[in-house]
Amino acid sequence: MLDPVRLRVLVAVAARGSVTAAARELHYSQPSVSHHLARLEAETGAKLVQRVGRGIRLTEAGRLLAERAAEILGRMESAAAELTAHVGLRAGRVRLAAFPSALGTFVPAAAVRLADDHPGLDLRLAEAEPPEALRMLRAGDVDVAVIFRYEETGPEDDDIRLTRLFDDPTCLVTPASTTNTGVGSIGAHAASRWIAGCDRCRSHLLDLCSRAGFEPRVSFTTDDYVAVQAMVAAGLGVAVLPALALSAHRSAGIRVAELPGSARRVFAATYGEPPDPPATAALLTALTRSEPPGSHGDDSLHGHTLAISDNLIA
Repeated sequence: MLDPVRLRVLVAVAARGSVTAAARELHYSQPSVSHHLARLEAETGAKLVQRVGRGIRLTEAGRLLAERAAEILGRMESAAAELTAHVGLRAGRVRLAAFPSALGTFVPAAAVRLADDHPGLDLRLAEAEPPEALRMLRAGDVDVAVIFRYEETGPEDDDIRLTRLFDDPTCLVTPASTTNTGVGSIGAHAASRWIAGCDRCRSHLLDLCSRAGFEPRVSFTTDDYVAVQAMVAAGLGVAVLPALALSAHRSAGIRVAELPGSARRVFAATYGEPPDPPATAALLTALTRSEPPGSHGDDSLHGHTLAISDNLIA
């Protein structure tokens, strides 16, 4: 049976890149770290590290074990937190990772609802785009990940379970000086410079433009939706943004028009087989009952499209 202490040492070496840095993080001596690595190699029968000059690097077997070890240790920490709460909700901790515009809109309302329903539950929030949020979920660093997917986004792992929250429309964002003929048409901006966002949003932009018959000339790339709007307002390019981002922040000097049939779907992701731990289930309930900006007031958001408020349309 693998020793969790030695697995933790391997994960630290993989993350920090050296025995010295891993020893500093773990508050161990360097000989102690080396000893744990040697014992782990003896236990597994595999060469996990190799010397390169004055340092070391992980072998392919070492990298594989380090990835699995991070997941195992995260699961152990989650189990410990759940047991501490005695499978109840009077105490304990639940952790959520969410993309920026979710944290700037409906997640705070869900946090308030969770605190009202379960005052003893400690909610921890982290900002992360979907790929990183899912990595944190698999590693046990968070219990729930709020993510988004487009129609063309590849499937998630089989062990990831998705609870659909709502649909979030995609909007074309242009300078306020844009003529009416170019307000709601992607094709009208085939010759324009474009501002792209995160990997999933960039892929969606490329798909939308491909459907319109052109390849966009991407001049700027940023995940910051405030910066995107500022650049559009300054006339540096045009962009597509989700309605949530425009609800979280709306710059002056831009025009916005919804692009029909291009919405992204927002989900709460959990990991592993059901049932979820009580704290995780409580957080999921709070998320599904919290209305996003522009919703129609229905407590059940499944299947609803997030409407854009009138003041978002120029």
